[in-house]
Amino acid sequence: MPTTVPAYGKEAAERLTSMADVTASDAALRRFLHGLPGVDAVGLQARAATLGTRSIKTTAKAYAIDLAISMIDLTTLEGADTPGKVRALCAKGVHPDPTDRGVPQVAAICVYPDMVATAKAALAGTGIQVASVATAFPAGRAALPVKLADTRDAVAAGADEIDMVIDRGAFLSGRYLSVFEEIKAVKEACVRADGTAAHLKVIFETGELQTYDNVRRVSWLSMLAGADFIKTSTGKVTVNATPPVTLLMLEAVRDFRATTGVQVGVKPAGGIRTTKDAIKYLVMVNETAGPDWMTADWFRFGASSLLNDLLMQRQKLSSGRYSGPDYVTVD
Repeated sequence: MPTTVPAYGKEAAERLTSMADVTASDAALRRFLHGLPGVDAVGLQARAATLGTRSIKTTAKAYAIDLAISMIDLTTLEGADTPGKVRALCAKGVHPDPTDRGVPQVAAICVYPDMVATAKAALAGTGIQVASVATAFPAGRAALPVKLADTRDAVAAGADEIDMVIDRGAFLSGRYLSVFEEIKAVKEACVRADGTAAHLKVIFETGELQTYDNVRRVSWLSMLAGADFIKTSTGKVTVNATPPVTLLMLEAVRDFRATTGVQVGVKPAGGIRTTKDAIKYLVMVNETAGPDWMTADWFRFGASSLLNDLLMQRQKLSSGRYSGPDYVTVD
């Protein structure tokens, strides 16, 4: 994935400039967000359920498994994380199945800011990105200067990607411009002295946003503020990624590109544990946003346990036998 500040084409830049009035004031942003089409909850859920019934077999399934592996942000975000654990996770990301070097490597390793340097050194020369959560993850309850310092520290340590959390309290109380300005400020903190920048993933914590309409609104708000990816969840609450919410976010990035010419990625995170679930999400991506999103540059899985199930299913396809968890490495 490129790590330079996006250089939008002339048409896209003109379209974005034409939308500047939308974010000129809190009132203007409110009018725009509340003017977005309301979400048909029943229709959304039915569509997500229908896409989940698609049957993927044989060679298509094998392709989907490898594609899903290549889209994983392999994650460890625990208070007990150690440099040794992070290095072991990095080794697994490079060679997910040590017995089969044909297995693709993962997209990124996601860690806390203090582990970025360790991950960066372990992944040198592999092409795997180092992602870091920031902005007082997972609650986001900190003053803006603290959040910006958190981001700058991670970027200075070598993070290629920053996963920030929005201020859900501000969003739910209707302070949309405050959320917009905070995302913009974090985006600016991702820029390095040489003009390159870490990509910014904006986490909504959709399980706390109460309504589908809010998910659509925060998706557009974040993209207008410069998000490179929009992400469902931290994985630290009861309700994380769900098919209807991810479908809604895919519709949002599709419509945003149609409006502005700017493409934004999507990352469902938390609760996606099986190959069957991962393939359902890939079908949803292809059917909703389209093939342009079917790469790790534009779609990711935030997961830790998903990789092992993908590896077991991959082994089953190649050998005809289900190996079980004892035949994959422990994270």
